Amino acid sequence: MPQMTVNEAIGEALAEEMRRDARVLMFGEGVATKRRELVDEFGKLRVRNTPLAEGIIAGTAAGAAATGLRPVVDLLFAPFLCFAMDEIVNSAGKLRYISGGQFEFPMVVMAMTGAGWTVGAQHNHNLEAWFVHSPGLKVVMPSNAADFKGLLKAAIRDDNPVLFFTDLALGYVPGEVPEGEVVIPLGKAAVRREGADVTIISYAKMVDTCLQAAGRLAENGIDAEVIDLRTLKPLDEEAILRSARKTGRVLVVHEASRMCGVGAEISAIVAEHAFDALRAPVMRLTGPDAPAPSSYLLEQAFLPQADAIVAAASRLTGRDVLHVVAAEEQPA
Repeated sequence: MPQMTVNEAIGEALAEEMRRDARVLMFGEGVATKRRELVDEFGKLRVRNTPLAEGIIAGTAAGAAATGLRPVVDLLFAPFLCFAMDEIVNSAGKLRYISGGQFEFPMVVMAMTGAGWTVGAQHNHNLEAWFVHSPGLKVVMPSNAADFKGLLKAAIRDDNPVLFFTDLALGYVPGEVPEGEVVIPLGKAAVRREGADVTIISYAKMVDTCLQAAGRLAENGIDAEVIDLRTLKPLDEEAILRSARKTGRVLVVHEASRMCGVGAEISAIVAEHAFDALRAPVMRLTGPDAPAPSSYLLEQAFLPQADAIVAAASRLTGRDVLHVVAAEEQPA
């Protein structure tokens, strides 16, 4: 399989879908500048730069979707979505339901999120749980190049608005991407590592950190299973519960803050539907309830690290492999 970066995989997905369907177009902040190859192939009518006006961009996308087009818009950084909440949440997310299904809103809203580039708190804020909580929206956060391509293709073909988040630190990470037509359905998690002692559930760049921790746990006799959610809404509850029942111990890891996050929902699902299989309380390891720092060293301290994951998983199994205290790690 060929190797390509996440950004290249996104570009391939966009090009393939624009070739396949003339209704697909892309506009947003700097898209024509960043993706000149798309402008060259599809022209300036289908790939356009816009002013820095997130509400107008999202509102235009909702209108375009309602008239039968399939827009993909790029709003750059996730906190900028705050300027487009009415258009995304109150219009695109609700109007299909309000119209009784007469209208479809096949639009993809892309934004970058997460630590890694020291862009500071006003550009780095993991807001995925906001949109998971918003009716009518779907939310995707892949962890590798192949999934970025396959899931973006699925998102573009979906008849509902999809929030598609790119973890900043993953943009230039290479990975193998299958050739040919590969579309990954929304709502299907992936088991990245099989294990029997503890389940570690995560998404986006934290998946790789969890895999690093799982390798170290294996060296100490703890067999960790790592689940990559890939899609936060729809959420693959079946995969979560299957693994929870298999291992009896669950650790959820994400960069976003702990309060009312995706980890809280997973904890509730496991407690409600697999309580009889649990051998220990469900545990969450998350970022702190604080704005992200701009210093690289502080930013790394802000993130759940492999040491903290090893420590939490080992405590769940009753074997203290490594004593590391994480400020935001608490029983759910």
